[in-house]
Formats: sequence, C-alpha cells, structure tokens
Amino acid sequence: MHTRRTALLAAPGLLLLLTAFLVPSAAMLLAPPGVGTGEILERLGDMLSNAYDLRIIGRTVGIGLIVTVVCVGLGFPIAYLLARSTSRWSGMLLALAIFPLLLSNVVRTYGWLVVLGSNGAVGQLLTGLGMVDKAPQLLYTDLAIVLGLTQLFLPLAVVSCYSAVAQIDAGLDEAARGLGARRTRTFWDVVVPLSTPGIVIAATLVFAGSVTAYTTPYLLGGSRHRMLSTQLYSYSSVTIDWASASATALIMTVLVFAVSGLSSLAARRGRTS
Repeated sequence: MHTRRTALLAAPGLLLLLTAFLVPSAAMLLAPPGVGTGEILERLGDMLSNAYDLRIIGRTVGIGLIVTVVCVGLGFPIAYLLARSTSRWSGMLLALAIFPLLLSNVVRTYGWLVVLGSNGAVGQLLTGLGMVDKAPQLLYTDLAIVLGLTQLFLPLAVVSCYSAVAQIDAGLDEAARGLGARRTRTFWDVVVPLSTPGIVIAATLVFAGSVTAYTTPYLLGGSRHRMLSTQLYSYSSVTIDWASASATALIMTVLVFAVSGLSSLAARRGRTS
C-alpha cells in the first residue's frame, strides 16, 4: 500500500520529466529536422577521427577536469570551516559564500572581461609594477575560461560539500584528537572519507556544468578557443548543420553520463570502504 501511494505521488513528476525533458532530448539527439540517424552517426564518426574536433573535445574535457579539481579543492576547505565554525557570523559567511549563485552568469562573466582585458585591472597592475612593458593578452585564452568557470561553479561546490560536512558529528573530530590525532590527520582520515558522497556530488555538478556551459566559454574564450558548447551553438544557429549539432550534443551527453556513472561508483565504494 505504501509503495503504491509513493508511485502515485511520483507519477505526475515522472510524466512531466518524460514529456518535457526526455522526449525533446531524444528528438534533438536522434531525430533533428530533416536529418536521419545514420547521417548523425556518420558525422559523429567523422568528429571522433578529425583532429580539429578532437582538439575541441580534449579542451572541453581538460578544462572541465581542471575546473572540477580547483572548485572542489577550494570549496571543501571553505565548507569545512563554515560547518565547524561556532561564530555567530557563520550563517552570514555561508550566505556570502553562496551569494554569487543569485547573480546572472552573464554579469559574473562580464566582470572578468573588465579584469582580464588589455586595459583591465590585471594588466594595469602588471604594467604599474614594471613587470611587463605591455599588458599581456589574458582574454580569449584557456586560462580566462578556467577562471570564469571556477568563479561560476565554486559556490555550487561549497554548498554541496557543506551539506555533507554539516551532517558529520563534530564529536568525531574531538574523539580523534583525544586519541592523539593531529588536526590535519583528523581532517584527512575522518572528515574527508565521511564527506565522500558530498565531494562526489560537487565534482559531478561542477564537471557537468563546466562541460555544458556556454556563456562563459563564449565570452572569455572567443572563436579561437572553442568548447563543445560553443561549437554546438555554431552548428545549430550559424551554419544550421543539424547533423553536426546532434553529434556534438551526443558527445556532451555521453561525457556527462559517463562522469555521473563514475561518480556514483566512487561514492558507492566510498560508503563500503
């Protein structure tokens, strides 16, 4: 009876998900306007054997991995400090940490255009200190994309890690230190293993977001440093090449699902170990 009631409650949401997400996604990936599945698969094979397309795929995966490592590496310590803080300002600090999520991605990305531009703050600082004669070109580089995506998804990593650390009893830290463990060893041997599910979720969300983000790579990478998302936009809105657009979308979908599967496997092993 309880199972049937749960199924009835979940049915409307599942139906909406099926009709509003899965059906359009399947149509986009496998049956776009005027293109057959065979043509899509043929274009997919061409992309996986073409040096230019492989370079775009490699750049997308590489930048996604770098942004994931940086966001988790910075976000987890911040989340740990916020979760263990006893200050009355801890709630305010958490709100400040996740406040960027309330701002538009376009607004945050345009901030990097001001900072990294040839007349921006970084260029003026370097020339003012006499380190360079001419401001370096920092925009339209892979570094600019990494910085923009890191700023974009760091709050998401903080939130995911914070929820995991907050569920760990702080008494475990005190017990470990009472047995002679130092703070660093307590952190690595107690807190991090118990926080593995939250870390895995954070890494999955950041990687998936980095691989599929469009605005930031487009504005900070330009046309010379393309990623799969900007290439997909070009195929679907500029050249109107639906076969190539569907093949690109297939690659992005496979990447996201592959990382999600690996993350679930890592989280399962973390719980059993």
